[in-house]
Amino acid sequence: MMKRKALCVGINNYKNYPDSALQGCVNDVDDMVDFLKTCMGFSDEDIVTLKDEEATKAAIMKNLKEMVDGAKAGKYSSLVYSHSGHGTQVPDLSGDEPDRADEAFCPYDLATRGSRWSPTYIITDDELHDLFIQLPKKDTTLEVFLDTCHSGSGLRAPDFLLDRKPRYMPPPSWEAFEQVRDAAPRGLSDALIEKGLTQHILWAGCRYDQTSADALIDGKWHGAFTYCFCKAMKENSGLTRKELLKKVRDCLKKGHFTQTAQLEAQATKRKGKWT
Repeated sequence: MMKRKALCVGINNYKNYPDSALQGCVNDVDDMVDFLKTCMGFSDEDIVTLKDEEATKAAIMKNLKEMVDGAKAGKYSSLVYSHSGHGTQVPDLSGDEPDRADEAFCPYDLATRGSRWSPTYIITDDELHDLFIQLPKKDTTLEVFLDTCHSGSGLRAPDFLLDRKPRYMPPPSWEAFEQVRDAAPRGLSDALIEKGLTQHILWAGCRYDQTSADALIDGKWHGAFTYCFCKAMKENSGLTRKELLKKVRDCLKKGHFTQTAQLEAQATKRKGKWT
């Protein structure tokens, strides 16, 4: 029997940035939990949720480390990590990025240190890479769902005319912005793939040059990507990931969203079913 573990994170409210609040991220967690239990056979014991003030950087990384350690010990063979909230960019300090920028998540306790985001309260693609690269390359599957933004350049005027808001947190100062301004935004999924995590599956709510929408859909706030993904999974059984991606994109297009969902995985896994 497949041994599973999931971490579902959703952050609407940010401790130090009340004006940057979102409305659909906590609902995304509920949608993902319902999907995992209804469609994928997860139990309550298989799923950890972190919402708003629970979703500090320390708590997120602690739970991810426990998942990775469990997989290394043979306790888990299937891992799921979903994250709904603001994304951002930070200057690359390790020198491994040709565009001089790292992609990053904003936890609940996001804060600055000087003119930049504090490393203590931001989660970068480097940190996730260093953790996830420890997973066994055989007999372990990691499926990551990112309903966040990383560039802020792609949400066009029609989105602002509707009940929608981009999930993007700009750098905290002009100095920090200058350091990433000329970087070609890739999105966190692309960044992780480039860092060697090709044995796992990464879903992103938008293309590298777009933003993911926090949107009012059917009278309730959701991440547009999470809503369409869960809807497609519940309405269709036996789809390959490639077929599922098309369903999600069709749903987004039908809702007049400008974002294009992305799937980063090896060809064999794109053709495989979500199990």
